[in-house]
Amino acid sequence: MSLSRALGAEALGTALLLAIVVGSGIMGETLAGGNVAVALLANSLATVGGLYVLIAMLGPVSGGHFNPAVSLVMALDGALPWRRLLPYGLAQGLGGIVGVWLAHLMFARPVFELSARARGGLAQGIAEATATFGLIFTILMLARSRPQLIPAAVAAYIGAAYWFTASTSFANPAVTVARALTDSFAGIAPGDVPAFIAAQLVGAILAMLMARWLRTAAVSDPS
Repeated sequence: MSLSRALGAEALGTALLLAIVVGSGIMGETLAGGNVAVALLANSLATVGGLYVLIAMLGPVSGGHFNPAVSLVMALDGALPWRRLLPYGLAQGLGGIVGVWLAHLMFARPVFELSARARGGLAQGIAEATATFGLIFTILMLARSRPQLIPAAVAAYIGAAYWFTASTSFANPAVTVARALTDSFAGIAPGDVPAFIAAQLVGAILAMLMARWLRTAAVSDPS
């Protein structure tokens, strides 16, 4: 697949993902009447459905990463040419920002915002490392054995991680940066972004190492 089409798919997919995450957060919070659990349920269900469709639809074009951490691990694993890593990351980052702006326009919010929602602290960092570990581990363990399951598996994992992680599972540097630009239910204060991204990268690398070890063990001991 040509680089231009792959980058277009990554930018579009990340934009739609952020529109889904931020838009459903705004809608959920508006309709939940102050019940945060209901708002999070609406947010997570919309994300599960949207993420499944986006990966299934655009995966054949670009791999359906929509996430610089996924692209980095794919490059380290030999599944993505290194020359595509930076363009993929830029496309994902720009797409994410556009998606946030689109959600703001749909809900008549100011296009340009900065989040005031604090998500700092060690617990949040551990949560992000855990969320990203699980996401990357899911992808890598299925990529060579049952790749057709990746869209459903990734969507299901992220839906679960919304609820079992303290951070509600950003698990994506592009998503994290973009969500700093919305002062809505899905937002994150800009000052907390670097720690989130660092934790995500740690989780991604640990997942890659664990997947490599397990895959090597499976090959050497097929019984």
